[in-house]
Amino acid sequence: MYLMQSKERAAILGYGAYVPYYRLPTTEIARVWKGGGSGPNVEKAVAAIDEDTVTMAIEASRYAMKMAGTDKLGAVFVGTESKPYAVKPSSTMVAQALGQHHTLAADLEFACKAGTEAMQIVTGLVGSGMIEAGLAVGMDTAQGRPGDDLEYTAASGGAAYVIGRMSKKALAVIDCSTSFVSDTGDFWRRAHERYPRHLSRFTGEPAYFYHIENSVKTLFEETGHKPSDFKYAVFHQPNPRFPVEVASRLGFTMEQIKTGLLNPLIGNTYSGSSPIGLAAVLDEAQPGDKILVASFGSGAGSDAFCIEVLEGVTGARGVNPTVRSMLERSTKIDYSTYSKFRDKLHK
Repeated sequence: MYLMQSKERAAILGYGAYVPYYRLPTTEIARVWKGGGSGPNVEKAVAAIDEDTVTMAIEASRYAMKMAGTDKLGAVFVGTESKPYAVKPSSTMVAQALGQHHTLAADLEFACKAGTEAMQIVTGLVGSGMIEAGLAVGMDTAQGRPGDDLEYTAASGGAAYVIGRMSKKALAVIDCSTSFVSDTGDFWRRAHERYPRHLSRFTGEPAYFYHIENSVKTLFEETGHKPSDFKYAVFHQPNPRFPVEVASRLGFTMEQIKTGLLNPLIGNTYSGSSPIGLAAVLDEAQPGDKILVASFGSGAGSDAFCIEVLEGVTGARGVNPTVRSMLERSTKIDYSTYSKFRDKLHK
C-alpha cells in the first residue's frame, strides 16, 4: 500500500491566503533584460520592501485561525524555500505572533512542495490523536536571478491551513494522499548562493510531469478514483502551460482546473502554489465536491491529495478575503521598484 490515510479522519477547519498587493508585469522584465517577448506570465506578485515569508505566513495564518475559530494549535509547520534567516526558524516567529507557545514548531523545505508536506504531517499528527489541531503553511518570496527565465515566474504569496479533528463546522475532509520522489537535478541552490539554478531541459518531462503523473496515478490505483470523480483539480503552477498539460495527460478538463489556475496573474508562489490554488477552489466549492490537489517540488517529488468538501464550508464564507479579491486588489510597479523591494542590487 502506498496510500497515506490517517486512522482518525482529519479535516480542514480554516484556511487563509495571502497575495501581496504589488504586481510586476512581465513586459517590464523583458524591457530590461530581453527586449523580446514577455514570457509565459502576464504579471507576478511581489512582496513589498517590509514583507517576507514570515510576515506573509502570519497574515495567512491569522485568517486561517479566524475561520477555524480556534486559538490553540498543537503544531505549527512553515514550508518555504525563502526563509528570511539561514539559521533561525521561521515557525517560531509565526507561532509567537499567533500567541502559540506550547506547540510543536518546525520549518520544512522541499522546494515547491514544502506546503503540502506540512499538510501531510499535520494530518498524521491529528489522525493519530497526538494533537487536536495544527497549522500548515506554504509561503514564499520566490527568487530568480535577474534576467533569468525564473524571474518571469518566481513570485510571492501562499496559504495557511488549520487542520484538526472532524467536527460539524469542518470545511473539508482530507481523505488520503500519496507521495512520489526521486533524485532529479532540475532545480537547486547551494549554500551561500543567492539565486537558484536550474537545468531547464530537466524541468518538464523527467521532473514536473513524471512526478505528478506518478503521484496522481498511484492515488487513483489505491483508491479506485478516476478524473471524473472530481469536481476540481489543482496542480502545481510553475508556469501557465504545465498544469494545463499535466491535467490533460491525466484525463482532467479545463473546466475542472480553471478555478485554481492562478499562475498567469500571480506567478509561481513556489511552496504556496498548490495551497493557494486549493484556497481559490475552497472559496467557491460546494458540499460534496471532491478536489484533487497535486504539488511538485524540484529535487524532485509530488504529493497528491483527495479532499472532499463538507457542509461547514458554506458557513465560513465571508469571514476572510477570497483569493480572487486579493488578485483584484493590486497595483503595478516598474522593474526599478521591484529591484528595490527584493534587494536585487548589491555592492
